[in-house]
Amino acid sequence: MARFSFEHSFEIDTLKRLIAQHQQQFRHQSLADLYYRGEKLSVTAIELGQQQQPCPTVLFVGGVHGVERIGAQVILAFLDSLLNRLPWDTHLQQLLQHVRLAFVPVVNPVGFLRGSRGNGNNVDLMRNAPIDSDEDVTFLVGGQRLSPRLPWYRGQNGMELETHALVSYVQQLQQDSSSVMVLDAHSGFGLQDHLWFPHAHTRQPFEGIGYIYQLMQLFEKGYPHHSHYQLAPQSHFYRTHGDIWDYLVASNVSGKPFIPLTLEMGSWAWVRKNPRQLFNFSGYFNPQKTHRHQRILRRHLVLMQFIIDAAYAQIIEQIKPQQLTQLTQQAKRFWSKKAK
Repeated sequence: MARFSFEHSFEIDTLKRLIAQHQQQFRHQSLADLYYRGEKLSVTAIELGQQQQPCPTVLFVGGVHGVERIGAQVILAFLDSLLNRLPWDTHLQQLLQHVRLAFVPVVNPVGFLRGSRGNGNNVDLMRNAPIDSDEDVTFLVGGQRLSPRLPWYRGQNGMELETHALVSYVQQLQQDSSSVMVLDAHSGFGLQDHLWFPHAHTRQPFEGIGYIYQLMQLFEKGYPHHSHYQLAPQSHFYRTHGDIWDYLVASNVSGKPFIPLTLEMGSWAWVRKNPRQLFNFSGYFNPQKTHRHQRILRRHLVLMQFIIDAAYAQIIEQIKPQQLTQLTQQAKRFWSKKAK
């Protein structure tokens, strides 16, 4: 069990500061209230843009795992940039008349205060959704119910408060939107940046894989020098129980396209460049050098802006059924070759 390590969390304090400074520019709500050591915490959602009618929605998520602080920092830095651009950026002002931008920067605030992967009950929220794999999953890493003292604990009592809050919020967005794209920021795996899409619990292709393929083609053509992402189904690397995004794909009854992406930042590369990080648990997941930290905060701005621009252009909505069928076939061939 991780020891209590932070009396305050930079990420939680930053979120509070943004709300205090810019609350006239957006809507915010608490999705869930929690208490830890006498301190009231909340899972906070912030929304900018269109609210009156169904429109494309982009949701940015961070802080599912409390030790992966850089994920929340990347999301908060992007939100901070948008809020400071909003008074003068006419393109952004126009975009927000047609698109909804949503942010849940810190899903697991108790984990941030504890410096732990899991929440206050030691439950790994990304192994906690009610969806099981019928295939072989990676031992322990794929989710376990042996003991809360071991990592990747799934919990025993259904969805945790934080998991339920995020799931309910996304399901509402699915109902209120013409499409929903998600970018969920993580760290702690690999030497390069990965972009994963469903599924995590099965090798079976994601029904929205054609949309992913179209977005990949547009990104590669528009930004040919940003090819540092390895885009693939998560199941190509390992399979898990309880993945939140798999559950939301399976339970999506809105009939609207739902496209969740997981940004898994290659933190092993940071450790390779600075091996002393191995002596600090947080160092496995977060850059420790100031210049590297600043580079990571700006490294993914192009990707995040691309997703917003794709929503504004209604790329997903404009794909006709026949075109989607063709894209899906091409995508299956493309990633089946990658899996070999």
